Amino acid sequence: MRLGYSVKQKTKIAIFLFGVMVCIILIRVLEDKSVKELNKSVASLYDDRLIPATDLFYIAENLYAKRYLLNNIIENQDDAAYIAAIKKLGGHDDRVKGLMEKYEKTFLTTTEKQQIELLKKHLKSYNSLEGEILKKRGNLDEDVYAKRNDSLFNGLINQLTTLTHIQKAVGEELIQNSKFEASNSKIYSNIQFALATVIGILIVAVISTTNEPRVTPRDYNQN
Repeated sequence: MRLGYSVKQKTKIAIFLFGVMVCIILIRVLEDKSVKELNKSVASLYDDRLIPATDLFYIAENLYAKRYLLNNIIENQDDAAYIAAIKKLGGHDDRVKGLMEKYEKTFLTTTEKQQIELLKKHLKSYNSLEGEILKKRGNLDEDVYAKRNDSLFNGLINQLTTLTHIQKAVGEELIQNSKFEASNSKIYSNIQFALATVIGILIVAVISTTNEPRVTPRDYNQN
C-alpha cells in the first residue's frame, strides 16, 4: 500500500514537472519573440529614423546651396559666374535626387508618404523655376524672381521640417516599444528562474522520498 502511494505521488510530481517543462518552453518562445521585436525596433530606429533624419539634413543643405546660386544668377549677369553656377546646380540636383530616392526606400508611415509626395511637388516647382531662371538669364525681373525663389524655397523647408517632426515622433514610439519588449524579456527571465527553483525543490523531494528507509515485517519481528 505504501509502495502504491509512493508511485501515485511520483506520478503526480512527474505530471507537474511535465507541465512546468511545457511552460518553460512556451516562455522561451515568447522571450525569443520579444528579443526579435527588440532587435527589430533598434534596427528600425537606426535604419528608418536616424539615417533618414540625417538625409533630410543633407537635402536641406543642398537646397540652401541651390537657393544661394539661383539668387546669385538673378543678381549677377557675369558669364563666368553663370557657367560655374550651372555646374554647381547640376551637382546639387543630382545629390537631392539621390537622397530622395534613398529616403523613399526606408520604412514610411502613411503620413510620411503623403508628406513626401508634397515635398516632391514642391521640389518639382522649384526645379521648374530653376530652369526658367537659367533660360531667361538677362531678361529677368530680379524682384519678382527673387520673391518666387524665396517663396518656393520656404515651402520646401516647411515640408522638410514636417518630415523631421514625423521622424522624431515615430522614433519616440520605437523607443517606447523597445522599453516594453525589454521589460517583457525581464519578466520572462524571472518566471523561468522561479520555475527552475520549483523544479529544483521537486527534485529534492523526489530524491528524499526515494532514499527514505523501509521497514520490512521481518525486521519488525526481529526487534
